[in-house]
Amino acid sequence: MSDAGGLGGVRAADVRRLTFDDNALLPSLYGQHDRHLVRIEQLLGVQLSSRGNQIAISGGAEETSLARAALLALYERLKRGQAVDQAEVDAAVRFARVGADASVPGADAIRTRKRLIQPRSPTQREYVEAIRERDLVFGLGPAGTGKTYLAVAMAVSMLIAGTVERIILSRPAVEAGERLGFLPGDMREKVDPYLRPLYDALHDMMPADQIANRLAGGDIEVAPLAFMRGRTLAHAFVILDEAQNTSPMQMKMFLTRLGEGARMVVTGDLTQVDLPPGVPSGLRDAIETLSGVEGIRFVHFTDRDVVRHDLVARIVRAYDARENRGNQRPSRP
Repeated sequence: MSDAGGLGGVRAADVRRLTFDDNALLPSLYGQHDRHLVRIEQLLGVQLSSRGNQIAISGGAEETSLARAALLALYERLKRGQAVDQAEVDAAVRFARVGADASVPGADAIRTRKRLIQPRSPTQREYVEAIRERDLVFGLGPAGTGKTYLAVAMAVSMLIAGTVERIILSRPAVEAGERLGFLPGDMREKVDPYLRPLYDALHDMMPADQIANRLAGGDIEVAPLAFMRGRTLAHAFVILDEAQNTSPMQMKMFLTRLGEGARMVVTGDLTQVDLPPGVPSGLRDAIETLSGVEGIRFVHFTDRDVVRHDLVARIVRAYDARENRGNQRPSRP
């Protein structure tokens, strides 16, 4: 594969051509009805024109350079036998924007029973590296950025590899003002709806029969935060999800469960606190208290890291903008 600048009378800085040497990979690179090329055009404001095994990229100098980097990363991915879909196209553009190579295999890939999972943004890559290197990591930011999903993936990967002996997944049972006592059923039926996102992530990474066997054998435990009190969690990968809905006392209780040979990941979004009015968030308290403590890593996600539907990122930005406008209003004398 090669690339060259310049077409016709247009400046070389504005147009670049890429020539690919394996025509068999091009349908996957271009996407059905060129949908992958259209996606890159939408994200970067460039024009892509394909003819045979060549793509002409036209637009601003910076944008054409980013498009070239994204296309090369996707092509290298296909050469390694990996699939390319719209999510991977978006990821390639995210990495190109910060000068990182999305095609680099290996170190940041997470192996689970069902699939090989790779970070889809630079912050996701930083997050995975932090979990590998540190015993306690906080993943902070808006919904849809992969905080919980990647943490569960790392937990499954480490369990399979024998790095940890069990996985413990926990959430505070506080959602949108509801109270467990008003929900029907026994205790398990009451708390399962709160823990469903964690089950969903597990099922994306392990066969159902293996999950059932490991749940029955205690290798995987999914429990509300209240069940953690009084325990020492050793040789385990422990995840606390939706941590913005803990109280400071609950957060301290949870963090001090960390035992020998354990890893702990705490995830949360401080813009979605469902605690009663006047109750401070344990996540916010932990950030303020533990900043600068050696051995703890805080990874901050933004709307740029949202890997769900495009609208999710725009929704997050709209809410953030409204909150910022509210914070800038002058107070009354």
